[in-house]
Amino acid sequence: MVFRSTGIEQKLHQTRGRQANEAQILAEVERLLKQESLKEGNISKQLASKTTIDRNDFVFDLLETDHIFHLDQIKKICIDYRLRFLDSSFFKGEIPEAAISKIKELEVAHDTEIKGYKIMAPSKLFKLEDRDDPLLFAPIGNDYFYLIHKWGNDLHPFRKLMAWPFKNIVNLTFVVFVLSYLVTLMVPNGLFSKNNSAAEFWIIFFFMFKCMASVVIFYGFALGKNFNPAIWNSKYFNA
Repeated sequence: MVFRSTGIEQKLHQTRGRQANEAQILAEVERLLKQESLKEGNISKQLASKTTIDRNDFVFDLLETDHIFHLDQIKKICIDYRLRFLDSSFFKGEIPEAAISKIKELEVAHDTEIKGYKIMAPSKLFKLEDRDDPLLFAPIGNDYFYLIHKWGNDLHPFRKLMAWPFKNIVNLTFVVFVLSYLVTLMVPNGLFSKNNSAAEFWIIFFFMFKCMASVVIFYGFALGKNFNPAIWNSKYFNA
């Protein structure tokens, strides 16, 4: 059996070639990581930007139609469930990585930088100026918005019912009227008079109604509350 001699020069060339390939791979990985970091930085900058735009340059053939919503549809949901639809710069919650990933996928697919983000969420999730289930949108144009990502828990099943009194003054008055009537029914007979009569009942009811209405009015003015149609796109907590 004949052993071939080892060529040191040849081994040096092979080692240099291997190291060059490894260095090239590492450099390529580093470059890709820097690109991804730069993209995420730009996305975070746009999410925090207060610049408002009307549209993005999407390729409409690539958009999913079930993710496209008109402003009127968004407004209706906000009013029904007492939500706000504001610029993402007011959002004080954390944007999840899944949302960032979807934004990057959209930007690559549509070859554009998405701007003008909007978020639909309860008021408590926004940093509102003086005066449970976020959805991230981007404007398409003509008052249409594209739903990019939804995260968090779904809304409480009774949220729409709980928000109903705050849709307008008629609803609120009706609720106060019904509550006053129910409380009046709970007042023991003969508490204020030995003779029970319809007149006594309605006097007590009127008293209860005034008390509850006063509390509601005080609560509304003291905390700067307003009806759903007035706040759905307002950046002020006391709008």
